[in-house]
Amino acid sequence: MEWEEPAIILRLSPHGDSSLLVRVLTRQRGVYHALVRGGQSRRQSALWQEGSLIMARWKARLPEQLGYMTAELVRPTASFLLDHPLALSLLGCACSLCSEALAEREPQEVLFASLAHFMGVVSVSAPQPPVALYLRWELLLLEQLGYGLTLDQCAVTGVREGLVYVSPRTGRAVSEEGAGEWKDRLLPLPSCLLNDEEEGTPADWLAGARLSGHFLQRAVFAACHRPLPAARDRLMTTLYRLAGEGASGQEAEERV
Repeated sequence: MEWEEPAIILRLSPHGDSSLLVRVLTRQRGVYHALVRGGQSRRQSALWQEGSLIMARWKARLPEQLGYMTAELVRPTASFLLDHPLALSLLGCACSLCSEALAEREPQEVLFASLAHFMGVVSVSAPQPPVALYLRWELLLLEQLGYGLTLDQCAVTGVREGLVYVSPRTGRAVSEEGAGEWKDRLLPLPSCLLNDEEEGTPADWLAGARLSGHFLQRAVFAACHRPLPAARDRLMTTLYRLAGEGASGQEAEERV
């Protein structure tokens, strides 16, 4: 049995002296594991990088076997981001979440297309990476896993405007009026998660990451008794730092 289709490299691990175990997200077949013979060699090292878009070829005698994979490089996304830590962190976080949250061999065409789109955007805007686009992708991941949030109207009043909070229990949006005295118990909902044209500020990114992270942990990873991936923790550390720097800069400007 064999197939060929576009794939995104999610994770690599050494196998023996020269081979690799690779985990990829394919367009029509979902997540696949495979063995890459000679993947650690100097000749192949540029091809097999996490976050790269490839044309993958998988072959095995039986469908349930691990199988072998070869590939042609389509876009070496990570190589465009080496001088831009935030962009590289976003890419690594997306790959880690897909690798650990998605079941094997279940079609994920919508998620593949959205991740490929994000990779294309971040490749050409690495100095100012699309953080809000990435956070909206995390919400899509939750939706595709069956845990989508309801962000189109207030859970209390039913209004569709002025949604500024999300219930940490139900995942439903709440307006300022609907929140009332309970606002301190709700998660802030930055507008950049609702508007595809808005990028937001570092403070918005941090609030958005805390929102999506809460539900990723609660709905996806807690069920498997696992924490969020280390790459997600590193991204949060970066966002906390950026939000702190932004607040310090604003305070200095106000003092002037």
